[in-house]
Amino acid sequence: PLSHHSSLSSSGADIEVHSIVAMDLADCGVDEVVAEVASASTTNNSDWRPAKQGLYDPRFEKDSCGVGMIASLTGETARSIVENALQILEHLDHRGARGCELDTGDGAGMLCGMPDKFMRRVAKEIGVELPAARKYAVGNVFLAQEEEAALEGKRVIQDLCETVPGLRLLGWRKVPVSPDCLGKTARNFQPTIEQCFVAAEGEMAKDPRKFEGALYVLRQKATKAANVVAGMPFYVCSLSSRVVNYKGMLTCPGLARYYSDLQEEDFTSHVALVHSRFSTNTFPAWRRAHPFRYLCHNGEINTIRGNINAMNSREGVMASDIFGPELAECCPIVEADQADSAIFDNVLELLILSGRSMPEAVTMMQPQAWEKSSLLSQEVKDFYKYHAAVMEPWDGPALICFTDGDGVGASLDRNGLRPC
Repeated sequence: PLSHHSSLSSSGADIEVHSIVAMDLADCGVDEVVAEVASASTTNNSDWRPAKQGLYDPRFEKDSCGVGMIASLTGETARSIVENALQILEHLDHRGARGCELDTGDGAGMLCGMPDKFMRRVAKEIGVELPAARKYAVGNVFLAQEEEAALEGKRVIQDLCETVPGLRLLGWRKVPVSPDCLGKTARNFQPTIEQCFVAAEGEMAKDPRKFEGALYVLRQKATKAANVVAGMPFYVCSLSSRVVNYKGMLTCPGLARYYSDLQEEDFTSHVALVHSRFSTNTFPAWRRAHPFRYLCHNGEINTIRGNINAMNSREGVMASDIFGPELAECCPIVEADQADSAIFDNVLELLILSGRSMPEAVTMMQPQAWEKSSLLSQEVKDFYKYHAAVMEPWDGPALICFTDGDGVGASLDRNGLRPC
């Protein structure tokens, strides 16, 4: 029993969450594709995906997965939160998929609150003294396999950090991993994984919201700069003072085996989201594994093309007191080559960092079927009516769990197509 903990899992064991229609590459007999993926050790790119061909179009990639959440009702950090989250994830193994090797997973990961005690210890080991909690951030970054290209990715962050007032890069730590638990395909595309430590200084250290906003600007600028170099692998899993994200092209049992950080006794948290990916009609990749920076998701965003177009059209007129003129340099907001779940996360993140509360941002994007409901007050209906003019719905079927490190929640889409 999970005393003083609340937990939620979306699993096919007792709740049928989604009807899955999927084909493994090996089962399809597409030997040449399997061979191309399995022999990809010559590439530096940790994000393999074929071009549009036949009935396959990368624009239509969607997920169907297993989701879990656990949180302390008191807000106190504990090792048991992390251990129970890992246990939930192992029990969601049947909701994930594997490739042509049993130890290459579609993806698994954990998003949790910042393990302050652990981070202080490992930072000290590399000669970095961290400031008070919430006055420093940790970024988990996927870099190229080749050493010089990985150094170039780190230089991008270091150089741009100097251009963002109030931020100071303290140092880098190579995240310890165990590649032996990876299948050949996952290992061939395995990125170099490093953590950067960033401190807030001056006025920035007095305003946690502005600190998170500055970190967002840094990440967006770095991503754009890295993308200038064609084929350069670069992906920031998380860069925050509140949460940290461990994920990859892993199986559910393989997450803790791969990331030894998750096995450490002082790696504690008050909240954790876990995810087991079944990339129905999509191709797995390290960066497409869930969770993302705020959420993990089970289902499909069926309105995704319209949602992307609407967000792209807004970029020229968006304004924010938090970001100021820096907002224009953060565009494009949407990572168009990511899965629908990550694109949802992109927009949710922007709404929250711009000043909206997390519950407000989620209900804007995933509203109830409110218009003809007799169960909702007029005040609630007015809330939805107002926001319908601000943001179009991101309709599923979909289940999301979300956290910003302070609160945690879960939501179903309004179509009622999920019997959970």
